[in-house]
Amino acid sequence: MPTSKEEIRRKYGLTDEEYDPIDALSLRPSCEHCDKPLPPDATEARICSFECTFCADCMERVIGNVCPNCGGGFVPRPPRPARHWRNGNYLGAFPARTLKKHKPVAAAVHAAFSEEIRKLAPERR
Repeated sequence: MPTSKEEIRRKYGLTDEEYDPIDALSLRPSCEHCDKPLPPDATEARICSFECTFCADCMERVIGNVCPNCGGGFVPRPPRPARHWRNGNYLGAFPARTLKKHKPVAAAVHAAFSEEIRKLAPERR
């Protein structure tokens, strides 16, 4: 299996334009708060624009759609195709991350941090 982006580009004959999508999401393996496993096909994974990753339950119940790391909002994380359909862009060539980032959110600290932020729609933050 190719080990660098340049090797992948050469192996699959990708142009520079086709090469751009190779900067893939890291697909973090678990919720940063509760450590619930979130495999690559998990439909309950939520990410912010910096790929902070939480399960849907913690995003709604604990952090209220305000990222505790950046203040941004969350969207559902798309699953990565498990099968090779085109240009080598699939889970086998770009595996999910295995290193966990487990940083439980302190409810009182987050409430103070997010008090004003949560009044703004995510696209206005």
